[in-house]
Amino acid sequence: MAMAALRREGRRFVPLVSSPNPVNAIRSTLAPTEEQLGLGVRSISTQIVRNRMKSVKNIQKITKAMKMVAASKLRAIQVRAENSRGLWQPFTALLGDTPSVAVKKNVIVTISSDKGLCGGINSTSVKISRALQRINAGPDSEVKYVILGEKAKAQLIRDSKKDISLSMTELQKNFLNYTQVSVLADEILKNVEFDALRIVFNKFQSVVSFLPTTATVLSPEIVERESEAGGKIGSLDAYEIEGGETKSEVLQNLMEFQFSCVMFNAVLENACSEQGARMSAMDSSSRNAGDMLDRLTLTYNRTRQASITTELIEIISGASALTG
Repeated sequence: MAMAALRREGRRFVPLVSSPNPVNAIRSTLAPTEEQLGLGVRSISTQIVRNRMKSVKNIQKITKAMKMVAASKLRAIQVRAENSRGLWQPFTALLGDTPSVAVKKNVIVTISSDKGLCGGINSTSVKISRALQRINAGPDSEVKYVILGEKAKAQLIRDSKKDISLSMTELQKNFLNYTQVSVLADEILKNVEFDALRIVFNKFQSVVSFLPTTATVLSPEIVERESEAGGKIGSLDAYEIEGGETKSEVLQNLMEFQFSCVMFNAVLENACSEQGARMSAMDSSSRNAGDMLDRLTLTYNRTRQASITTELIEIISGASALTG
């Protein structure tokens, strides 16, 4: 076939040699016609579609694998997150949760993930943190950020860099336990001055649902002030203190333990919400890749069929010309 094509091209060039300007004649003959361009476009587009199909298949394999990994991690964290809810509930029953308390020094602890591909849980935490900053900011008060997680840091550093007091990342690099989280809580208490700590995290509800939540931990001074003013915290005076410790010392120890318990639950809840959101996002990505693969397969089959039909027409036309 190749030799026949070469002889055919040779016969096509023979009459051009005797022309007045053979170079221009040969150049114009070598330029592809519209029909040849059409054939070239069809063959190239078939290859492009085939490569695209291969890429989409590889992406679908990756998203399915990530969904399975997220599902396995979710099962491991969910039980621990549900069990940790009992740690901070006694503090809520004793001290209450008073987010509306007006204080001068507010510290917003924003908990997020270090990795992406998990839906909008990180953006939700950042939005809640910014809303709290606008609510508590004023001429006589200041608001600072403590950030746990790389994603919240990347968003808040754009417009609130001067308000970030402390940032920590790679929380889930090691196995999350109470000892690890209590060390983080102790680091925050040592390096940040506050009247109220407002922890922002995502509370896990189901694989496809999470609830943005804010927990408030007050300093011992504010607890004493609110206790004297009455209200929910006023019931503290009904308890007797044993062991020779003063009320301030008891409140200081109580606040530190409360903060570490709330942080432990918040970190686990947010990690659980992260894996659930990633599982849902990867499931949607896998289904979208399947839909795209179906459309590409249809396009590939149509292009291939058009190319085959064109080749058959050319063969039949050539055979008809030879016999005619």
